Amino acid sequence: METSVNNIKRDTQDTSQSVILKSCIFATGLAGIVAEYVMATLASYLLGNTVLQWTLTVSLMLFAMGIGSRLSKYIKSNLLDVFIFIEFILSILCAVSALTAYLFSAFTQHISIIIYMISISIGLLIGLEIPIATRLNNYFEELRINISSIMEKDYYGALLGGIFFAFVALPYLGLTYTPIVLGSVNFLVATLLFYKFYHLLTKKALLNFGLITVPVVIMILFYLAEPIVLYGEQHKYMDRIIYQEQTKYQKIVVTEWKDYYWLYLNGNEQFSSYDEERYHEPLVHPAMQIASSRENILILGGGDGLAVREVFKYADVKNLTLVDIDPAMTNLGKSYPVFVNLNNSSLLDSRVHIINQDAYQFLVNNDQIFNIIIIDLPDPKTIDIARLYSLQFYKMVYRHLGAGGIMVTQASSPFFSREAFLSIMKTVQAAEYTTIPYHNHIPTLGEWGWVLGIKNANINSEKLKEILGKLTFEDLETRFLNQDAMISMINFSKGIFHDLDNIKINDELDLNLYHYYRLGTWGVY
Repeated sequence: METSVNNIKRDTQDTSQSVILKSCIFATGLAGIVAEYVMATLASYLLGNTVLQWTLTVSLMLFAMGIGSRLSKYIKSNLLDVFIFIEFILSILCAVSALTAYLFSAFTQHISIIIYMISISIGLLIGLEIPIATRLNNYFEELRINISSIMEKDYYGALLGGIFFAFVALPYLGLTYTPIVLGSVNFLVATLLFYKFYHLLTKKALLNFGLITVPVVIMILFYLAEPIVLYGEQHKYMDRIIYQEQTKYQKIVVTEWKDYYWLYLNGNEQFSSYDEERYHEPLVHPAMQIASSRENILILGGGDGLAVREVFKYADVKNLTLVDIDPAMTNLGKSYPVFVNLNNSSLLDSRVHIINQDAYQFLVNNDQIFNIIIIDLPDPKTIDIARLYSLQFYKMVYRHLGAGGIMVTQASSPFFSREAFLSIMKTVQAAEYTTIPYHNHIPTLGEWGWVLGIKNANINSEKLKEILGKLTFEDLETRFLNQDAMISMINFSKGIFHDLDNIKINDELDLNLYHYYRLGTWGVY
């Protein structure tokens, strides 16, 4: 019989020891799945390419769990001591995981190695847990019940862990404190087993040391967590971070240099106050100028309020609906002094109706008709966002436009991601709009593009181009846009459309745009 548990008696009348053990498995199942989600989310944030990083990180952890399970067969004695020791090690490893990744991100571009090694280490230890727990529980239940009850508690814990991560941990604790909470869960499991089965332990001195050391380490990490993360974050940005928040949708960072401000979402620049008018004025005013009516406006994205600011330069706007999935972003637009100053308090205007919902779902569930729809969404860097540039999406937008209504979308860079830009243009055309692409140079972003489309237009694209070229913007308060700028924006250099026939549209069933963007972001035409 295995040492350290050979005094455990089968006792069908008193199952308290088995209940405690299975409760611990439930808790470790919860902590294990959350650890997987934390590392996958962290990899996505620090390395980009969400689908790839989630796939790699979770797969590596599962593979490591398999190795851990295999290695567990070589542990032949002191099972209870080993199990508690594993929990102590997991406590510290989980607690330091995110902080280690953030800290090393300040010193190396090869942070992927750090993240993957931590993921493998956590997976290895999790893989050791279940076989050992099953062998311990074998003293209380026969094999068929033992296996099913242990796996059942582990899976139930994983379900609760997933709910906890999605609705509590990520939005409220963020990637900074969630790993520390996980470490605390593992420590509590170890502590409970330590005191309940103290008389069966053989390595009391070592485990007593862990019982004292682990909580001290966790408390120190809790105290140092924010400075460490801020230190790592600060090295990712050229300028001083003045605001950061991890929501369940994205990481929001605002930086400052002299009197200028930058907004980053998941590490990607969204705008700079240094030159944001070169983006927002072209996004809004061409559509607003040629619209037959401007009473009812829809903006998808744009939670910072800067596009709303431009729309309200037209006195005949009666209603504006802003749909942005992240309430944290629209709250910043309404209350954060930097944003309120930049958007001229536009989100506080009584004509604005803010809806925090996915843009796709809003269009599916809403039957309103709009005169103008402005699509100010992030670049299609993920599958989820690429879907918001699909043929099906633009057709839904089409159905929400009145006759002669106008849609305009940001379309990434015709220089750095030319094929993605052309794919968006062709997709809008395929949705039966009369379209025109245009572009502008934005110093902090580079060359940027937009696509404008008109519903049921009795004009072709050439005529539309002629109309835009005649816009003067004389009665409009702009910092950049005038007739000469508009003429420049609707004309492209040689070669941009040279292989247009070979570019595929972006369909939900075949998200070509995502692949174009990932492969061509830093290419040139």
